[in-house]
Amino acid sequence: MSNYHIKHLEEYFQVYRKSVRNPENFWEEIAEEHFLWRKKWDTVLSWDFKKPEVKWFEGAKLNITENCLDRHLATRGDKTAILFEPNDPKEDTQHITYTQLYQRVNKFANVLKSQGVEKGDRVCIYLPMIPELAVSLLACARIGAIHSVVFAGFSANALATRINDSDCKVVITSDGSYRGAKTIDLKKIVDDALEDCPGVKTVLVAKRIQSEINMKDGRDQWLQPLLDEASEEGTATVMDAEDPLFILYTSGSTGTPKGMVHTIAGYMIYTAYTFKNVFQYRENDVYWCTADIGWITGHSYIVYGPLANGATTVMFEGVPSYPDYGRFWDIVEKHKVTQFYTAPTAIRALAKEGVEHVEQHDLSSLKVLGTVGEPINEEAWHWYDDNIGKKNAPIVDTWWQTETGGIMITPIPYATPTKPTYATLPFIGIQPALMDENAQEIKGNQADGRLCIKFPWPGMARTIWGNHQRYKDTYFSAYENMYFSGDGALRDEVGYYRITGRVDDVIIVSGHNLGTAPIEDAVNEHPAVAESAIVGFPHDVKGNALYGYVILKETGESRKHDNLRKEINQIITEQIGPIAKLDKIQFTNGLPKTRSGKIMRRILRKIAGKDTSNLGDTSTLLNPECVQDIIDNAL
Repeated sequence: MSNYHIKHLEEYFQVYRKSVRNPENFWEEIAEEHFLWRKKWDTVLSWDFKKPEVKWFEGAKLNITENCLDRHLATRGDKTAILFEPNDPKEDTQHITYTQLYQRVNKFANVLKSQGVEKGDRVCIYLPMIPELAVSLLACARIGAIHSVVFAGFSANALATRINDSDCKVVITSDGSYRGAKTIDLKKIVDDALEDCPGVKTVLVAKRIQSEINMKDGRDQWLQPLLDEASEEGTATVMDAEDPLFILYTSGSTGTPKGMVHTIAGYMIYTAYTFKNVFQYRENDVYWCTADIGWITGHSYIVYGPLANGATTVMFEGVPSYPDYGRFWDIVEKHKVTQFYTAPTAIRALAKEGVEHVEQHDLSSLKVLGTVGEPINEEAWHWYDDNIGKKNAPIVDTWWQTETGGIMITPIPYATPTKPTYATLPFIGIQPALMDENAQEIKGNQADGRLCIKFPWPGMARTIWGNHQRYKDTYFSAYENMYFSGDGALRDEVGYYRITGRVDDVIIVSGHNLGTAPIEDAVNEHPAVAESAIVGFPHDVKGNALYGYVILKETGESRKHDNLRKEINQIITEQIGPIAKLDKIQFTNGLPKTRSGKIMRRILRKIAGKDTSNLGDTSTLLNPECVQDIIDNAL
């Protein structure tokens, strides 16, 4: 019996029970029936959360690109694999077939080899959402190089940190990128970053905006001439199941980003299986995830998951507001998109613009709607359901993380009854647990606690690059024999899960996880700043926005405060990127601290959110008098 495509609730419960009673048998069956192996595994799973160490399909040999490309050529060679929709609607859409993608990946793989890239080398990719981005991931995977994609909205400083952490020897970038009506000089950002990256020997530059850029002799090369000369033949490197596939950085609450390492076989099986079921993908569907490949959502649900299923996946270069707020719906209508996966931030921004942009378009092709990045609020959920899905396309509110590799808690469309704001039930094979403040598991429904997972799943990250101790400390030390997600959740009377948000100092802004520590570090670099504390506060569009409390060195700082605010945000933009800018900056003479010197962010969060009715006990503070002062001057 194949459990590869779940179609109704009874079947979900049946398959779920099977997957948790005997996980090894369950995942072995999926792996055997639906994927291509050069050699079968010796053991399905060995694990120890104390170390922590997890291995899936150990001893197996494969290449993920043979599963995403080669095996589809005979039956789907002429089918569109990637449907590229450019930033400017006047520019032609590109339909890249499986055969063409296979040839392009081989050419790119041969270029990488000619530049001395070998199995195990790290390659940093800093590209806009153009076909070369997807091709470069697959080209790295084809030859066994480890790709590390950095979202092309990060600053030079953030890029340099990531390049150095994983010791990349090659950077792939472009002359620039389009973003709505703007162009961004990506190559300049790369040049600035590489001043601090001695390990990078080669930069390959794709042409996108045809701008004049600086090319450094001996290091920088235009990509296209190299591709033109390269052969489109090429055999895939045979890899071990547990070889690293990629490193992807996620914000830590303690400053330096964490390079999550995902390995090949388990990640492939988990992304493919979740994609098939969570989106109920059928052969001629056109699936569109609006994320950027710079994030895990793009890795798993634009590239690997869809291609492993032989799907048609849309890649969109632009933004939802250009040339107007109807752009998403224009693309859905134009390509008859069947599954649409986006972030609550985008939905709220579009809802704010009214329904006239929606009503001009035929959205009847849509069968499944999805949300990702943060919990969706009820108002946005209903707007999405009423106006986009017309109450005919179920919404899958998916919870997962960079660390989990794939979707963990989600409805199965047409099977799981949905409930606004709830991610509903665990995906097949996932065993969640809610833990109380005494580190005890809370059994039964109607519970509220910290969300952990008590058994390994194939898609989980195996370590943090170069720092296994940090991996252990971050995810496996809070609760014995459990993976701790860092999120709080509640379970309702029927066992549905609702994610209540981060329990550490990571704030989700517009679906981006931003650690407060690096932002505070950046703010504190301003010569006029003595100390700062960053918290999140509710925002109609972004979900959360950032509120900065800043103590100046000179209390009578003569410069205009508005100028200071601009300068502080400028530093944040340079150090981290514009996504981390503060919406509000309040200058204050003190911050509430415990006697051990810890800033009480709980109090600051309440003030930022205009909820000062119950601040809890402030008597234990070192300086309780500053709290009223902050409330009186709150923005």
